[in-house]
Amino acid sequence: MIPFVKMCGSGNDFVIIDNRALNMEITPSWVREVCCRKFGVGADGILVIERSKKAAFKMRIFNCDGSEAELCGNGARCVARYAYLQGIAGNKMQFETLAGLIEAEVIDQKVRVKLIPPKDVKLNIKIDGYCVHFVKIGVPHTILFVDQVDKIDVVKLGRELRFHRCFKPEGTNVNFVELVSNSQVKVRTYERGVENETLACGTGSTASVCIVALLGRVNSPVNVVTKGGKTITVYFEKDGTELKNIYIEGDADITFEGKLL
Repeated sequence: MIPFVKMCGSGNDFVIIDNRALNMEITPSWVREVCCRKFGVGADGILVIERSKKAAFKMRIFNCDGSEAELCGNGARCVARYAYLQGIAGNKMQFETLAGLIEAEVIDQKVRVKLIPPKDVKLNIKIDGYCVHFVKIGVPHTILFVDQVDKIDVVKLGRELRFHRCFKPEGTNVNFVELVSNSQVKVRTYERGVENETLACGTGSTASVCIVALLGRVNSPVNVVTKGGKTITVYFEKDGTELKNIYIEGDADITFEGKLL
């Protein structure tokens, strides 16, 4: 029997497993089985806590298709609150990911996470008639500005760009961004690994804000309204053409717990 907790971060849902004592081998087929919403628990992904020599613990992130991801913003908030509630770490912590060390602070039911600085920024890329922007926040993100995000066919267009030859071999997440004001944006995301639209994406929200900030159209902090209706707040400092001290803050709720056979 494998104990687990189901958590939700702004609409992104995860199965969390403390693997420090279990020493389970995580296989893609097992991940797909657990994440299946018809035959398993159902989730956008599985977050696995393991031992670390560098920090309080190590977080491994598995998408629902079984692939392992470098970073997940909403997942980082959920795993930080879980670690705090389970006594694995204090309310301020560092934990290891494939993208590097992540800092987090638990503030009641909300969690603030410091993400790594953006890399590989490319603005105004012309692809098949679209003008898009690209940035890595641990994982690759493509940003496309739209007038009315609610009217976009996220799955159709997102899938076209996600698998476009320009982003091979790793592919990209795709974010559709509507600028509401200099302190608010709406974002819908097609997530690589989930291969569908999700109700929220932490790194996608951050990537979107980074691009809008680099274009000089928003000031910190920025409230990101997600597909699920939840708000993720992104903080940043801008130094010329560089962004630093990037934080995301949002809820991290436990929905239920149980045991897997």
